[in-house]
Amino acid sequence: METLLEVDQVGKRFGGFIALDAVGLTIAAGERVGLIGPNGSGKSTLVNCLSGTLVHETGTVRFAGRDLAGLGPHQRTRLGLARSFQLPRPFASMTVADNVRVPLLYAAGSRRGRRLSEREIGERVAAVLESMALTERARSFPRDLTQVDMRKLELARALAAEPRLLIADEAMAGLSQSEVDDIVALLIRLVEAGITVILIEHIMSAVMRFSQRLVVLVSGRKIADGDPVEVMRNPEVERAYLGQ
Repeated sequence: METLLEVDQVGKRFGGFIALDAVGLTIAAGERVGLIGPNGSGKSTLVNCLSGTLVHETGTVRFAGRDLAGLGPHQRTRLGLARSFQLPRPFASMTVADNVRVPLLYAAGSRRGRRLSEREIGERVAAVLESMALTERARSFPRDLTQVDMRKLELARALAAEPRLLIADEAMAGLSQSEVDDIVALLIRLVEAGITVILIEHIMSAVMRFSQRLVVLVSGRKIADGDPVEVMRNPEVERAYLGQ
């Protein structure tokens, strides 16, 4: 199986605080990986280093065999590494469909090396909205969306960039159980369609249902990585993450 993401001995400090301590991680194409840890464990810092929002001081990050050092967030997105945000950030003055058009034009379009036709753009926007069950909301504005549809729009914007790897950050926060089930099903369908997904989530029932593999960070260190059931039985995980 192709190795898509390689994180080797990545370290990040904020002054005297060690946010990431020699974190190593390998993600294969087609995996469904859950990334968990208590607040302050380093999850967001790691994601920001992967996506280019932050620059790590030590170690390397390689995506599809390419060293990402020196590449900004937009360049990494164009390579196929996309993320959604814990707090959705849509363009408030644009419709749902137009919010999806933006990353399609500036990320996926750039990667294709040619200007997309209006027909191609329209077809791709429609396909993304359909995959996120947002077709009927295409002409709505973000202010008119429900909480779950706002989460779907955030995922749709990331999906429009046509990523090979999607990092879904807290995609289910504030949702009901049925809405959580809906998002989990959507993410699994994305993987089945060929997109590798890393899910960062505090709702453990969702994490366990989604993940084929579970990675645990605590105090900036990776303390477990493997089968979800076995990882949750790890005494160190129980002590540090579950407080047992």
